[in-house]
Amino acid sequence: MNFDENPHRRYNPLTDSWVLVSPHRAKRPWQGQVEKLASDNRPAHDPSCYLCAGNTRANGEVNPEYKNVYIFDNDFAALLADTPQEEYADGELFLAKSESGVGRVVCFSPYHNLTVPEMEEADIRAVVDAWVDEYLQLGAKDFINYVQIFENKGFVMGCSNPHPHGQIWAQSSIPDEPLKKQQAQLKYWQKHQRSLLSDYIARELEKQERVLFENEHFVALVPFWAVWPFEAMLIPKRKMARISDMTSDERDALANAYKRLTVRYDNLFETSFPYSAGIHQAPTDGEEHDEWHWHFVFYPPLLRSATVKKFMVGYEMLANPQRDISAEKSANILRNLSEIHYKNVE
Repeated sequence: MNFDENPHRRYNPLTDSWVLVSPHRAKRPWQGQVEKLASDNRPAHDPSCYLCAGNTRANGEVNPEYKNVYIFDNDFAALLADTPQEEYADGELFLAKSESGVGRVVCFSPYHNLTVPEMEEADIRAVVDAWVDEYLQLGAKDFINYVQIFENKGFVMGCSNPHPHGQIWAQSSIPDEPLKKQQAQLKYWQKHQRSLLSDYIARELEKQERVLFENEHFVALVPFWAVWPFEAMLIPKRKMARISDMTSDERDALANAYKRLTVRYDNLFETSFPYSAGIHQAPTDGEEHDEWHWHFVFYPPLLRSATVKKFMVGYEMLANPQRDISAEKSANILRNLSEIHYKNVE
């Protein structure tokens, strides 16, 4: 099969779903929207930013003069801990259940003008440690069964503030995406008594077609079933159900991989590369979850340049996901990019 020329469908064993790949469409001329890039000359401290150290937030609280990672309860959380436990049922077609949870904001750095690829690895490691602590603390609450850690980078991904930060939404139920992955991994585990992703990265390391780089503990790759143009995953080489299972060396390795991947992203079009990224891992429901192999996913929308984006529209919304550039071609482009941030090249 010619992956770079002919239309084909690819299977995603993690979600039991398919993506249509149409590589020949990458040759079509672009006559769609082209935008001017917004200036990214931000100050190290912005007096109007509600995430900067020492500033007052919308609810009147004042941020401390933090020097590293700073975490607080989201002032506009999508989930609330004191939600009344109620259910609504009107036959089989009208169902609703209340959902309790906690929303947290994780400021990665006090410096307003940084993003992850511009941070030092030691400072990124502090973010990793904060994630682990929050996963354990939130997951220990009796009404929390899943902890979703994620980062939206860039206004185009719905990020309302450019200050380097991420979010954590912890809730009573297991959301759809991690639940699908849990079910698929459980099915594979029960059949083979091996981790789906352990077997997957072993094959990817053999093929070296979609691997971007690896360090001692992590593999960075464009998944075979990628939907977004430059989608990527960071997968620990050692099977672990949750990020709290990492050793200190593995936490360092995650910080290293996080920076190396995002530097490549910025270098691709020499812009602050937008993406939504997040960690999928075992629920905090008290079960062992031997089937789980946690992983970090990155979904960036840029396709041809810093101004041409790919979103789920038309066929994707009505049928199933589709992409115009093969995972192999995306991987080759990312793999050959420098690991020195373009802003630091003399």
